[in-house]
Amino acid sequence: MASDENNAANGKDPVDSSQSPDSNQKIAELGASVSQLKDQLLRKAAEFENYKKRIENDNLSFVRFANESLITRLIPVLDDFERLMKSLQPRSAEDRNEAPPYRDEANESTRKGFELIYNKFRKILEANSVKHFDVVGQPFDPGLHDALMQVAREDVPPHTVLEEIEKGYMMNDKVIRHAKVIVSAEPALVDRSENGDEKNTG
Repeated sequence: MASDENNAANGKDPVDSSQSPDSNQKIAELGASVSQLKDQLLRKAAEFENYKKRIENDNLSFVRFANESLITRLIPVLDDFERLMKSLQPRSAEDRNEAPPYRDEANESTRKGFELIYNKFRKILEANSVKHFDVVGQPFDPGLHDALMQVAREDVPPHTVLEEIEKGYMMNDKVIRHAKVIVSAEPALVDRSENGDEKNTG
């Protein structure tokens, strides 16, 4: 008691003799618990931030490709327009001489009308980030092309797209329809394949 009074008189805090080793241990345990809870809180915050970013990306992807199903059903209509446009192309001078003059005038008027509709249709697709990609002369890519058949060619490398049978389309850099193509092959490979078929049928 006298020691505490002396300490107080000298401006020193009295020594807390009641603080036991058990109290120190509890304080240490509480500090460890606080650190653990802080780490858990930081992890949960990071997980929530990642979740929020994933939801934002999913929503953005949904908006970008919301019309994909509709677009894929409209593309065959565009194919029909293109086939019609080809059928209405101006004929050769020889063909025109064999047909009545009014037929060419009617065809030309009809062709211009369909061309106007076709161009509007194509611009609507382009406004939705839909575009046709070139394939002829390109190496065969199963991510872009569907090979309908192979043709033996010596003037081009094997597995080169020779002809486009049906156009392929992309939407926002995603392939929504593969191009149907004819692909080159080594003559020896084609010959072996054909000979094998003949033996099997024989």
